[in-house]
Amino acid sequence: MIREELAFIGTCDVSGQVRGKGVPAAELVDRPHLRIGWTPTNVMITAFGTIGETPFGALGDVMMIPDRAAEIRVDFEDGGPIEHLVLADICEPEGGPWACCPRAFLRRALARLKDLAGVELLAGFEQEFAYSGVEALGGNRYWLDAFRRQGSFGEAYVAALREAGLDPETFLAEYGLQQYEVTCAPAVGMAAADQAVFVRELARATAHRFGHRAVFSPILDPDGVGNGVHIHLSLTGRDGRPAAYDSTRPYRLSELGERFAAGILHHMPALCAVTAPSVISYMRLTPNRWAPTIANIAVQDRAASLRICPTFGGSGEDPARQFNMEYRPADAAASPYLALGAVVQAGCEGIEKSLRVPAPEEAERAAKPLPRSLGAALELLEATPEAKRWFGETLLDAYVKHKRSEIAVVEKLTPAELCQRYAQLY
Repeated sequence: MIREELAFIGTCDVSGQVRGKGVPAAELVDRPHLRIGWTPTNVMITAFGTIGETPFGALGDVMMIPDRAAEIRVDFEDGGPIEHLVLADICEPEGGPWACCPRAFLRRALARLKDLAGVELLAGFEQEFAYSGVEALGGNRYWLDAFRRQGSFGEAYVAALREAGLDPETFLAEYGLQQYEVTCAPAVGMAAADQAVFVRELARATAHRFGHRAVFSPILDPDGVGNGVHIHLSLTGRDGRPAAYDSTRPYRLSELGERFAAGILHHMPALCAVTAPSVISYMRLTPNRWAPTIANIAVQDRAASLRICPTFGGSGEDPARQFNMEYRPADAAASPYLALGAVVQAGCEGIEKSLRVPAPEEAERAAKPLPRSLGAALELLEATPEAKRWFGETLLDAYVKHKRSEIAVVEKLTPAELCQRYAQLY
């Protein structure tokens, strides 16, 4: 059969879905200034494919500009099509960044961090998903047999990550039924969010080739354990040295690291609207699910919202380079660009205002509760004056309208029906 390779030009949008258009792969070479037409109201497409109230209507045009630095091409050598994905910036027709471009949102946050403190962000996304190609056995928890039962999926997946230019570090059977977790080496700034998208899409592409699915939905069973996305964060100075670590201070956070962490903690309840942005995200953020419920900071506590991760002596690596903090109230319904950008903006507020984290003995008592629903989280986001500056009025208005449209689509579903609907999409 005659075939020609296609490349998909896309963006991970407000719904956390990758949307875009396919083009002949040769166009990327023959037309180095390729521009793909796009519609402003496309940003309002919910995870369910609906469009509710939109500030754009049927008017306007924007364009996707492929970023060849954010490109993967993986040949699974199974006779099927090449997995070729290029992530794009969404720009105005004249070429400037569009107000609702997720990558532009993150780019602004990273620029603010660098201007404010002279540091860059080093980040990694630890992602959990359910693989439908393995039995849902009760003893799945970190079990060798659960690792074995996924067959060749893990090997094919890790090979795909490697071919895509990523650096896979771990692949394991996690705590939940059919649940697995994958991590790759951290990356700087925008590349960390790009990598998070590639990790998800290559899991889906690999599972598809085995006749199964990799499901990143925040929770698959109202009584089960959820799929989280834990965002690991550290700061690097102009000299290339870690800037968030000081072994002599509380939490081992440097002065700069403490202010950055304090800003995240202060704004965390509102941040949940962006980092845990689905209706069922809040089924996961409940007690006894290994998920956070209050905006607290703690050392090596997996129930904390902001966890100070351990460093391991004897590894031969400088503890300062191992050191990172882990933002935990997040899941794969979020666009990595919006989630990471919002967290960075909150951290910048802490730096700018010299905020402090509570002392370890006061941390839990001082913690604010996390919202219990997406609607409550959106109210907190709208009530946060700083958020208007982070997002800009156009994006904030579009984001809130988008999420309220999503709530309206599923408001009459039972918890079990909600889990089923979201599992079909993520």
